[in-house]
Amino acid sequence: MRIHFTSVDLGRIRLAAEPDILWETLLAAHMVQTGQAPLIFSEWRNRVRPRLTPPMRRLLTLAPPRGYSPDFLTPPEGAAGLTEGLDAMLSLPRQQLLRDLELLAPERREGRFVRALADGEAPALHALGDGITAFHDTAVAPYLEKIREHIAADRASRSQAILAHGGEHVLNTLHPAIRWDPPVLEVAVPGTTEDVHLEGRGLRLVPSFFCWRAPTILRDPELPPVVVYPIVHDPAWLLDVHAPAGTRQEPPLAALLGRTRAEVLEATARGCTTSELARRVRIAIATASHHATVLRDAGLITTHRTGGRAYHTLSVLGRDLLNGRRPMIIRSGDG
Repeated sequence: MRIHFTSVDLGRIRLAAEPDILWETLLAAHMVQTGQAPLIFSEWRNRVRPRLTPPMRRLLTLAPPRGYSPDFLTPPEGAAGLTEGLDAMLSLPRQQLLRDLELLAPERREGRFVRALADGEAPALHALGDGITAFHDTAVAPYLEKIREHIAADRASRSQAILAHGGEHVLNTLHPAIRWDPPVLEVAVPGTTEDVHLEGRGLRLVPSFFCWRAPTILRDPELPPVVVYPIVHDPAWLLDVHAPAGTRQEPPLAALLGRTRAEVLEATARGCTTSELARRVRIAIATASHHATVLRDAGLITTHRTGGRAYHTLSVLGRDLLNGRRPMIIRSGDG
């Protein structure tokens, strides 16, 4: 997907401050059907899968783990919250629903429920809304505090980068699958080769907790433009959701880096100053500074200095190490 900017659009880049609940719900529906990212999501799947009900599976029918999911599942009004997003979805004209449903894989269009949606049956659309709500309440809502924490860290990191390097730098560092080649933002999306001209509409960037490995976009170029991209995850994010206060878990990377340095790397995933890093890991500021230097020299974190303060964030390599991924190797001449 090639997204063409004008000079006006560069000033209309918006970075979402809160989780987009319908996007998170849709991407959680993808994730619950896969075995991807076991370090990050296996325990979450173990908690969610036994609680899936027939109403929730209506959403899964429309949200295959790979391939197209209907654009109408994530209307722009969803940025304001679940209720607003569902109200917008329930109000969509049948023509738009039908157009999106026709893009589903053939085997998914054949089910009775999808046929009822395509026929414009109001009970089917309301049943979908009920299923989305139920899935959200089970798979997303109980973990919303952690999701917000991770997205706030991503926003803080990118806000610091905007101050230090400008908006174009942020476009070029969103994700390895996103490349800024002025005035075009190229987003590598499997099966999609299209040109979208913003023409003054601007672009909304949505950091997402349940987005994994690759960014995602809306298929319809006429809809308000949005790029949803994966954020860095703390591998231990779920351990303390229900854990007793004060309990500390052994970091997964402790055997490789040592316990304290592993904790420093994981704490940096949320973005922080040196003093914040020391407080999170409960070490002296001088010790935190030393570990940050070692990790920076190893290419696992980056440090920006603003107003006399050092602000630490993960590098791409550090993010891949925490997320258990093999780093993407880009060779000279690759397109």
